[in-house]
Amino acid sequence: MKINRVFNNPRHSSHRLVLFNHKGGVGKTTLTVNIASALAKKGKRVLLVDADPQCNLTSYLVEAAVVGKWLDNSDSDSGVTIWSAIKPIAESKGEVREVNPIERLAKIFLIPGDIRLSEFEQDLQQIWTECLQRKVRGYRGVSAISETVNIVAKKIKADFVFYDVGPNIGPLNRVVLLDCDYFIVPAACDLFSTIALSTLGHSLASWIKDWQVISQLAPDNTHLLPGKPIFMGYILQKFRMYGGKISGGFAPYVAKLEKAANSDIATILRRIDNNLAQSSISHNKLGQVKDFGSLAIIAQEEGRPFAMASGGSAYLKEEAEKEFNKIADRIIERTMLALQVI
Repeated sequence: MKINRVFNNPRHSSHRLVLFNHKGGVGKTTLTVNIASALAKKGKRVLLVDADPQCNLTSYLVEAAVVGKWLDNSDSDSGVTIWSAIKPIAESKGEVREVNPIERLAKIFLIPGDIRLSEFEQDLQQIWTECLQRKVRGYRGVSAISETVNIVAKKIKADFVFYDVGPNIGPLNRVVLLDCDYFIVPAACDLFSTIALSTLGHSLASWIKDWQVISQLAPDNTHLLPGKPIFMGYILQKFRMYGGKISGGFAPYVAKLEKAANSDIATILRRIDNNLAQSSISHNKLGQVKDFGSLAIIAQEEGRPFAMASGGSAYLKEEAEKEFNKIADRIIERTMLALQVI
């Protein structure tokens, strides 16, 4: 059966990515902010989308009092949160509403998160079922966040879009992942991160295969999610260094994570489509970010990337900037390479 891919709202050309790991405490939000900053310094315009009902990214970048006002006002026509945008779709009262992103840092824009996304997530399970029943409401609900992002990305001429998501494999993260062109896995050097990768790959594979079926059932002129997130690689982090090398307590997990990223993510996705992951094991590692200790705390308190923190060691800030620059360069390189292949 031919897959209908007619979009009501043509997808903007920006690259959509998410740092995803359903294990908590792996620094997704912190990494997202620092990678976005590195990309912005290279002249790229970045849209950050807080798709986590806990609003960690919004809380990182914006003062608590301001966030509180946004949440109190999110139901109104002047609301600026992600819920403000998708509310008409969630309540079956109209189309997504355009919201104005907040330029928090130079070339870095934010669509703020909203606790009301937790209610929408509860509805998404039924909305997903309605897609299988070929109901238009189902497809509109599944694509609501995607359409919102498309409108804003086009408006600000974004080069990159980064979603920030919670640590779970629920229905909200499913629609976000299926809207992404790429995903990156942040992994700490510990046993639990290694174990988490084994279930992450299977969950993603299941979502992709289910969406292939749903896409085939889609009525004409339906906005469809791309449904093919490519594994860009993993970022090793939360380790300590000694004598220029990863210290002994963390070192054993480096090889384990590399093996798990290949066998439990890349290999599984390649069974669906060879283009969803690289065949080279060494290519899977996108970068490594050590434990920056007090510098990370200072930066989070100030709502800034590490390199822009007002305090902390100048040496550590320089190290952080170098590492995130490397990661940003690899992201640019791999997205451009994918375009050449297409």
